[in-house]
Amino acid sequence: MQVTLSINGEIRDAEVDADTPLLWVIRESFGLTGTKFGCGIAACGACTVHINGLATRSCAIPAASVQGQEITTIEGLATNEQRHAVQQAWIEHQVPQCGYCQSGMIMAVAALLANHPQPTDEEIDAGITNICRCGTYERVRRAIHSIVQAGASRNVEGA
Repeated sequence: MQVTLSINGEIRDAEVDADTPLLWVIRESFGLTGTKFGCGIAACGACTVHINGLATRSCAIPAASVQGQEITTIEGLATNEQRHAVQQAWIEHQVPQCGYCQSGMIMAVAALLANHPQPTDEEIDAGITNICRCGTYERVRRAIHSIVQAGASRNVEGA
């Protein structure tokens, strides 16, 4: 079947099976490889994208079910060739180690800050359930708090 998706502000078409996960359409049909495959059961979060601004694990959602909705991948998070506030904080706080999970983690954090501009540690723990095998959770928390302290969370979706 043909699916028409709005990804990073661009309308794109792909011919896929009806139950093809969004992750595979993003990666294989559109060549946007920043969204990673981790577990295939929506547990790890490496495949996190935004669907209408909400962090969503793309490995477990059929692409056909999100036609007509706005999808943002890590490639579309930055605007006007300027890093998103979360991406910048990741660099400044040297969050990644191996980096495999980080695109999904960044997408989850960006969505969290868009909905909770000043999250507590408890809200961070509840909202960011992505798995990082390297254990960079303390760096993630420091980076999130630095964004809040800098006031960047007021405009986190368009930063």
